[in-house]
Amino acid sequence: MSTLTTRRTTDTTIPVKKAGPLKVALASFIGTTVEYYDFFIYGTAAALVFPAIFFPEASPIMGTLLAFATFGVGFLARPLGGVIFGHFGDRVGRKRMLMISLTGMGLATLAMGLLPGYAQIGIWAPILLTVLRLFQGIMVGGEWGGATLMAVEHAPRGKRGFYGAFPQTGAPAGTFIATGAFLLVAQLPDEQFLTWGWRLPFIASVVLVGVGLFIRMSLAESPAFAAAREKNELVKMPVVIAFKRHWREILLVAGTYLSQGVLAYITMAFLVNYSGTVGIERTSALLGVMLSAVVAVVLYPVFGALSDTFGRKTMYFAGAVGMLVTTPIAFMLINTGNPWNFTIAVVLIFGITMSASAGVTGSLFAMIFTPEVRYTGASVGYTISQIAGPAFAPMIATGLLAATGSSDAVVVYLVIICLVSVVSAALIPGGWGRKEAAHRNSADNPLEN
Repeated sequence: MSTLTTRRTTDTTIPVKKAGPLKVALASFIGTTVEYYDFFIYGTAAALVFPAIFFPEASPIMGTLLAFATFGVGFLARPLGGVIFGHFGDRVGRKRMLMISLTGMGLATLAMGLLPGYAQIGIWAPILLTVLRLFQGIMVGGEWGGATLMAVEHAPRGKRGFYGAFPQTGAPAGTFIATGAFLLVAQLPDEQFLTWGWRLPFIASVVLVGVGLFIRMSLAESPAFAAAREKNELVKMPVVIAFKRHWREILLVAGTYLSQGVLAYITMAFLVNYSGTVGIERTSALLGVMLSAVVAVVLYPVFGALSDTFGRKTMYFAGAVGMLVTTPIAFMLINTGNPWNFTIAVVLIFGITMSASAGVTGSLFAMIFTPEVRYTGASVGYTISQIAGPAFAPMIATGLLAATGSSDAVVVYLVIICLVSVVSAALIPGGWGRKEAAHRNSADNPLEN
């Protein structure tokens, strides 16, 4: 339900229509779904198509490694996007930056779908692919922070965990749509799939971006940003102030998110490729990932709502421990070569245990920073983690598998990543359980403004 508020200027008061928190949360969800769809179809294509299209002269394993390397460079640009969009998001507003990030992401994805392969333009094909991936990284680096803040800062106290889960839910929703798009085109004969079929999910992104832009145009600016601007609390260099005041929180955000980011991209990219080595068909693997994404879409808001009662830090920590425990179990199931066991494994990691952490990621990370540097602080911490973990996780896992001939080394690598997140989550500012939730929701807590 919409309410009517006012914005005071130098000499008059102008009525401004303020969107209700649910509308803002749903708009953030749809926008991040589109954004992550664009980002995730690249990961699926890197596993299934890009080695043959852009690196045909390399051996199969080297072609896969090179494809995953281009997948990783997009993450290298994310901190730059976090700094750029965080700076202007904290200076001129959240909404404007979200419109720019979504438009830029859509243009880059369309260009990828139209990009000629190595057979047509030689070495320029992988070079241009890498440049477009870098541009994608800058755009998505600014998307997460802005979408999260719009949902969290519009939400009432006591419900920020619930509403903050909506933009996070865009990640599994984007995974579902991206995997489903590739599942459809994968039904084509191999020659048609490799020639033009793989391009269709990239080109279809234009329609989704148009829908996302239309919805976002109707949103009002974040109340927290508007209040900071009204009180003249905006800072000239948000990134400098963020690191000066909150450097510890930025590093803890990076460490805390590490396992969530790594396991998401291991599930989406590496496991789709790895499943073939244990005798699981491509279609079965894609269906398993899709089902896990559906489970995650349902559970993210559930865990977000639970965090409003039991505490965000507590809920995130429980999920981090869950990922640590279930990762070895998941690989044991996958290595049976049974497609049903593969589905159970990815649902266990991506659909259930990760959801406990991911559902509270937005509200937990955003609200440990003060409003004038919140976009910058949350975005930079989040994107630093992307470089440290998810950027090259599929490539590292593929390299470990090739070097050892066993998934055991991959499991050890993932367990170490999960341990880092468990420790970091324990050190995130705030208490535990209901006491933390009560403090977070208190009017006396300045960070909850």
